[in-house]
Amino acid sequence: MQTVLFALGLVLFLLGLLTGIAVPALKNPRMALSSHLEAVLNGLFLVVLGLLWPHVQLPAAWGATAVVLIVYSAYVNWLASLLAAAWGAGRKLAPIAAAGHQASAAKEMIVSVLLVSLSLSVVVGVGIVIAGL
Repeated sequence: MQTVLFALGLVLFLLGLLTGIAVPALKNPRMALSSHLEAVLNGLFLVVLGLLWPHVQLPAAWGATAVVLIVYSAYVNWLASLLAAAWGAGRKLAPIAAAGHQASAAKEMIVSVLLVSLSLSVVVGVGIVIAGL
């Protein structure tokens, strides 16, 4: 699991670096900067979790559940903010980063669902990891 977390963390970190290059080209550069930062920081979080993993004592199923939830939240955090940057969405749940932009109701709903789902996932996933320490 440790190697998987390292690999997924470094891939997300790389996606964050590439997103940083694209910031000026997106509809909402402020949200694009958020996407860049989310990917870089969440990539580092996955690497740190990989370093911590040998100290986590959980049954295999619980450990896998925690990793899936945390990896899901890390990648979806990057994706949701990237979609919001490209579409000019995110007004409801990220009003400061949305900077007055507003997309169609469907696009706003997609971003909102992704943001809510990742929030719940990371809280549960990190809670499981804490229980295993």
